[in-house]
Parts: sequence; C-alpha cells; structure tokens
Amino acid sequence: MYATLRQRLSAACSVAFERAGLDRRFGEVIPCAEPSMGDFQCNGAMAAAKAAKRNPRDIAEEIAAALRPLKGQVASCEIAGPGFINIRVTQEALIADLADPAGVPWAGDAERGAVFIDYGGPNIAKAMHVGHLRSSIIGESLKRIFRARGHRVVGDVHLGDWGLPMGLLAAELKIARPELAYFGDGDGPFPSESPVSIDDLEEMYPRASARSKEDDGFKERARAMTAAIQSGHPGLRALWQHFRDVSVARLKEDFASLGVTFDCWDGESTFADGVDGMCEHIREIGAAVESDGALVIPVARDGDKTDMPPFILRKSDGASLYSTTDLITLVAREMAGARRVVYVVDARQGLHFQQLFRASEAIGIDGIHLDHAGFGTVNGPDGKPFKTREGGVMKLSDLVSMARAKAMARLVEGGMAEGAGEEETGRIAHAIGVGAVKFADLSTHRETSYVFDLDRFVSFEGRTGPYVQYMAVRLGSIMEKAAAEGRLPGELGAPSNEAERNLMVVLSGYGDAVINAERILAPSEVAKWVFDVAQAVGRFYVASPILSEKDADLAGRRLALVSVARDRIVSGLGLLGIDVPERM
Repeated sequence: MYATLRQRLSAACSVAFERAGLDRRFGEVIPCAEPSMGDFQCNGAMAAAKAAKRNPRDIAEEIAAALRPLKGQVASCEIAGPGFINIRVTQEALIADLADPAGVPWAGDAERGAVFIDYGGPNIAKAMHVGHLRSSIIGESLKRIFRARGHRVVGDVHLGDWGLPMGLLAAELKIARPELAYFGDGDGPFPSESPVSIDDLEEMYPRASARSKEDDGFKERARAMTAAIQSGHPGLRALWQHFRDVSVARLKEDFASLGVTFDCWDGESTFADGVDGMCEHIREIGAAVESDGALVIPVARDGDKTDMPPFILRKSDGASLYSTTDLITLVAREMAGARRVVYVVDARQGLHFQQLFRASEAIGIDGIHLDHAGFGTVNGPDGKPFKTREGGVMKLSDLVSMARAKAMARLVEGGMAEGAGEEETGRIAHAIGVGAVKFADLSTHRETSYVFDLDRFVSFEGRTGPYVQYMAVRLGSIMEKAAAEGRLPGELGAPSNEAERNLMVVLSGYGDAVINAERILAPSEVAKWVFDVAQAVGRFYVASPILSEKDADLAGRRLALVSVARDRIVSGLGLLGIDVPERM
C-alpha cells in the first residue's frame, strides 16, 4: 500500500527509537521549519531524553546513526541545537513520491461500512442564510476528503422538515385560503400543483411565527395541525409534501451555487413513522424513564463537570423533538450499515450531541463511531454573527451574488477578462467569487470564528483562494504555451536549484495533508498545504525559467514538475470544493 514520504520516514524513526529502548511514539517526523536545515525533522529526542533521563543529543545521534544507512531515502541526517534531527531526503525518494498519480494513501476499508457526513441541515420553507455557509462547505469538503481516502461516504442533508413550523404554515395558509381541499376530511386526490411557492412560504413563516406569540388560539390550532400532519391526515400530509417539494427545489439551487451536493435528501420526517416503536423499545429495555410526564433517557455520568440534562424522547404532551428524530435517524443509519457518522453542526450545539451520543450508547448503539465536527461563527466587523446592513440575516443567495459581483469587478479592474465572452466571464467570476468565500472559510480551522471581509477574500494577494487559483491557471498557461511550441514534459528529474527542491518537498506533503484533515476533521489542513504549494510555485517560477530555457532536457524536467504541481493544486482545491477557472 502506498505510504507518503513522511510516513516512511516516521516509521523508520519510530523503529530506531524502539531499538534504542525508547517509546516509538517519539519517532514522528514533520516538515522542517527551516528548509535550509533539511527537508524533514524529528524532535522526539528531547521528549525521549526527559522520559529516560538521558542527554538528548546522545539520543539524537543514536537515532541519526540508524537513519543514515537508508540510502534510498535519506541523503543526510544532522543534529542541531539540543537534539533536533534534520533529515534531507534523496532526490530519488522525492521523484518516486511525486510520480504517484494519486498522492494520497488509500484507507482501503470501504467494505467495513459507510461514513455518513451529516451537513447542510436547512429547514424547509425558509431561505438559506449565511448561518448555513460553514456547515455546507465544511461538510462538502469532508465528504470529498473521506472519499479521496477510499471510504464509502454518504452525504446527507438531514432537512428540518417536521415539527411545529409545519403546523404554523398550514394554520397560516388556512387563514388566507380556507377553501383549499387540504383542510377537509376527504382522502383526496389532491392537486398535484402546490398552492404556494417558496417565496410565499418565506413570507408566511415569519408572519405565522409572530402570530403564534400573540394569539394563543392560533398557536393551539397550529399544534393540532402539526399533530394531524404527523399522524397522517391525508389533506394536511399532501399539503406538507407540497411545502417540502417547493422548498427542496429552491434548496438544490442554493446548494448548486456553492458546488455542494448530497447523496441523500432525507429529513426529520423520513424515519418519523418509526418513532413510536423506538420509544416503546427504549422503554421496554429500561433505558428511558418518565420525568414530569416526559419520556427521557438519563445521560448524566459520575465525574461530569457540568450539568448534563436528560435526553428528551417525548415531551409531556406526547410531541417529539429534533432530539427524537436525530436518534431515530441514527438508528436507521445503523441499520443501513453506517460505521461512522460525522455531524457538521455549529459548535454551540455541543451539548445536544453529547446527549445524543450518550443516549445512543444507552440504547445499545455501540458499533458506530460518532463525531461532532463543530464550527465557529461567521462574524461581521463588530465580532458578532454576520448580518446585512439593515441588521437582518443575509440570505445565502445574496452572499453568493455579492461574491460574484466583487470577483467580476476585480477581473475587469485587472484586465483579466479581456477576450472572454460574457458567458465565460460570468463563469470565471463565479468560480473566483465562490472559491474566495470557500477558501477563506476552509483555511480557518473549523472551530475558529472569523470575520467576513469580502474585499480581503477576493484579493489576488496573500492567503486567499484567488491567489491559489491564479497559480494553478498560471501553471496551466505555461503548459499550453510550451505545447504550442512543440515542447512536452519530460521525466521528473533532480532539482537544479533550491526553489525546485523546495517545491518538490512541499508537493510531497499532499497525502499527509489529506490524512491529517481526515484525522482531525479539518479541511484547513488541505487549505494550508495548497497555499504553501502556491507560494513554492511562485519562488520556483522566479528561479527556474521554463519557456526561455535553452537546455531542452532541463526545460522538460521543469515542465514535468509544472505538470505535477498543477495537478496537485487542482486536486487539493477540488477537495475543498473549489473550481479552477480556465483563465484569470
């Protein structure tokens, strides 16, 4: 099985530590902080010395002595400072690593079950807003990263399509159009065309929500309609289906504008019919108890440092909550062969997921690894969650339009769209604008909040998406110009200068970045790597002439490196869900 260069060096160092009578965990190898000192470094000698009460330089020298005979991989191994082990790899090792077309080690465990990525999570009948941005693009990226590692992955949107909001909408519509057949006792058939559009629903819901807070009678009617929908009233269930269908059609448009897709469009409603049976089973096995009329699963444990409320299955009035539908969905995923579920949801929902995970253990779900990949908020300049100038929540479609317009302005300002038609220029602006927003988000560790600054995001300088996209386009342009002159890439060869060598070393880190991103559920690992590559490409471009190089063999080797660099940047950006335009 393919292993990255860093993995192979870490394995060799770990064996050396073990043979020296020390813990093999000290053998981890990382990229060298100072490229002039080496390609990689191992800092374990200091920690090992403290544990073994030995001199760290003596340990470092013993490890280095074990590494130096690895002629096929290690060119030199030197000790610096108190015991840093600086490793420079052979040219052959670098070339062999870059020759692998994938560059990502295969996990090879797709047969052990599926990984479900639960992300997006919008509610029907409501416009997607900036609050859905992070879940959507982080989840999409994690889905792609897990697939790149060879896992069988199911991306599930898990719609909010059940509960009181549905009854509120039905009750509001009955006020406006009481003559509709859906409100009667008949069994249908009912009209195939929806009586409302998504725009109607977006106007109705705030009105219905406000009315329920002022009118207790309306609120009770909405609750009754909610219960009727959930119990299968023919007309109201048909009306609910219309609400869902028109909402999903709009949601698919919004997600498509972000390049976000799903394998599964299930919602809270999908498995709702199994809730009664699940609750009865949980009661029978003794995992649930009555508490003030509600049915709950106690999840508090000895040693908890904070209050851990019970997990509510049923409210005292018999109604289900989203906690109930989350649990029945997890049961269904277990039956579908899930071995892992990753919930990409706001970090502020952390308590809910602690309760859910403990509740799942209490009812006997123990074969699934559960993760909450929580994330911070998108903030405005005031450090508070981002809003429009009027103080409202910004629609996601408006945010995408703003990003596209800002990118278009930059294209025109820089003269980058000259010669392109209107349609092509629009595609380029969309790729740059959406890519800018995605890169700004994904280059930030998911647990960290950040300030939304579109001017900075769409800049072609600094740690931005357009900068990385531009480097990929630039490399593609070099390939096209060379091909037009009849010059094709040769074989990868020994670097002719330090800039080339540094680029090769940075490129070799692709697999490690993907592995780390999967391990800690953080696409920022890939974003950091792809930016490092772009910077290394910039230095390489200055130091290593290609189209003007007179030595044909040298130019061919450099073109080969250009090809690898472009392919890996495009692949890395692809894992982030970012497209590379044809020109910039």
